[in-house]
This record gives sequence, structure tokens and C-alpha cells, in this order.
Amino acid sequence: MSKASSRPFFITKILNFEFWPYWLFYFPMYFYGLYLALRSRSFMYFSATNPGMKYSGVFGVSKYKVLATIPARYVPKTILVPSSTPYTSILQMIRDYHFTYPFIIKPDIGERGKDVEVISNQKELKDYLRGKPFDLNIQEYIDKKLEFGILYHRLPSHKTGNITSVVQKGFLCIKGDGSNTLQNLLKKEIRISKRLEYFEQKYQNELASILPNDEIMYLEPIGNHCRGTTFYDASNIINDQLTNVFNDIALQIEGYYYGRFDLKVESLNDLYHGRNMKIIELNGVSSEVAHIYDPNYKLLRAYRDVFKHMKYIYDIAKINHANGIKYDALRTFLADLQNHIKNRSAFR
Repeated sequence: MSKASSRPFFITKILNFEFWPYWLFYFPMYFYGLYLALRSRSFMYFSATNPGMKYSGVFGVSKYKVLATIPARYVPKTILVPSSTPYTSILQMIRDYHFTYPFIIKPDIGERGKDVEVISNQKELKDYLRGKPFDLNIQEYIDKKLEFGILYHRLPSHKTGNITSVVQKGFLCIKGDGSNTLQNLLKKEIRISKRLEYFEQKYQNELASILPNDEIMYLEPIGNHCRGTTFYDASNIINDQLTNVFNDIALQIEGYYYGRFDLKVESLNDLYHGRNMKIIELNGVSSEVAHIYDPNYKLLRAYRDVFKHMKYIYDIAKINHANGIKYDALRTFLADLQNHIKNRSAFR
């Protein structure tokens, strides 16, 4: 939950880079990316970083297929629903796989939390499916206390890797003051400002209610920054024990050397022992160094961390390429990217 500020939202968003548009914050990285491409003699150098993922995980990756590469004990129960599946067949799949409400539904190929929802009943499912002509994942809802994003990388010539970023997610919530209505509280929260209409619709029957003083109301169960989640730098929890857990997992995933494990776990002690945790998603080279979005992080330090991780991607790709992994063709990549953007615009 973010603290209320006396500054207007637009001033806060200018001063705090975590609220900047994606293209603006990453503008300096385009030049460094060009430099690395020239050193590699290929604009597609990054495609050799994770040979087991399409374009190393930049876009167009099936979440379902990626989860299938992870040791089964770490993966939530998930089913793939092809886009052509009739509604009645989806209901039958839910029964066959013994899903209970609530559960998570999301695009099989998606990004930045778009169209990810918690479904609590059959009506919500039917409403969600309207206008969603793409493959979906239905995933069991993991109700654990902590959610982390753990960024891991390993050089292909090494048997052990490193964890270089850990972000802990603070889910979007508001705090009652005993006098303001829920609607007024929503309007005062900067992390809601871009999605105010969504939350007013979601909580339309409660907008006039007054939240008691100091009562916390959680609004968004999806841990994504663009959906109001606060990201906290938790790099202080990195140690050899944690690294060993993710070495063990990553070494079992063929062709995977760089990316972020998004997971839920019951406690920090469980995380250190690799138990009572579920990996919700596994991302590739498009993984953001998410700890930099901590509200207290400084801009220059954030840029330093991003540049450092771009170099990790380059170093891994260079070794893989020397070992015979070819770079993907730029022409094919651009054609697929164009189709990806076109489809996203048409359906969302």
C-alpha cells in the first residue's frame, strides 16, 4: 500500500521513475543494446541466450509449455484451453481436472499481467471468456503468504549460477480512515489512477461504504506492477542456500540460462529449502530487473543494474553462439513481432 501524497499525481509520476512510461525509462538502454548488437555482429544476439525458448523469451512464448519444463512439484495445476474450445467444454475440463473456485485464468501468450484475472464463480468465467479469442491457461489459485520474483542467470560453461535480483511483491490495497467512502479512497491512491474505472466497476456495490479506521482492504490479487503492485527490493535475502535451490531447478530446464522465476511461497524459510512454493511463471530475457521499482530506489542505480543484466544476456549468448547455437533471423523475428502486435491490438 503506497502512502498518500499531498502532491498531484502527475508531479509524483514525473519525479518517481517507477511510474514513467516503459519506453521512456528504457530509452538509454536502446543505445547500449545497439552497442552489444554491433559487438555480436547481430541484432539478434539475445536469441542465443535461452535456446530452449522462442527468441529466448522476448515474446510469443507459451506459458503452458514453459511451465511443463519445470520440475512438476514446483508447478501449480494448469490446463491449456485452445481458443476454439466451446464454453461447455471448458466447464467440463474444469470438472475433469478437479478445479475449484477461485482459480486464475490468463492468456497462454501474454505480457505484463494483461488479461490475468481471478475467477470466483461461473458467471465471472463466462464474462471473462467473452471476447477472448486466444489460447488460455486455467491455473489453480495459490494462496500463500509471500510472492517473489527471482532473477537467475548462469553461464553455459558453469554448473552453478547466480541470483542477482529479488523483488518482493506488495499487493495493491487501501487503508480505511473511518470517514471516506471506498470511492474516495480509490481516487486518492496513485497506483489506481490508471485503472480507476476498472476498480469502480469491480467494487460498484461497495463504493458508498466507509472503510473503518486502519482496516486494510486488498484490491488486486495479481502481482504485477502495472496492476498496482508495489515492488520491494528484497536482494538482501540472497545467499548460497537460495542460489542452490534455483541452481537445482534451472539445471533441469533444458536450454535455460537467464530469466525470472515468479513464485509464491509460504515463508522465507520454505523458500530457502525449496518447499511449499509454486512457480507461477518463468520468463526469459524480457524479464525486468524488477527490484529497481522499489519506491526508494534511485534512478542512476537502477540504470546501472539494468545495464549489468543486459551484459549478462550478451555474455551468455556469446558463449552459446560459440558453442554452435545460431542467432535467429532478424527478418523472421520482425515478421513475428508485427503479427504479435497486430493480434494483441485486434483482440485486446
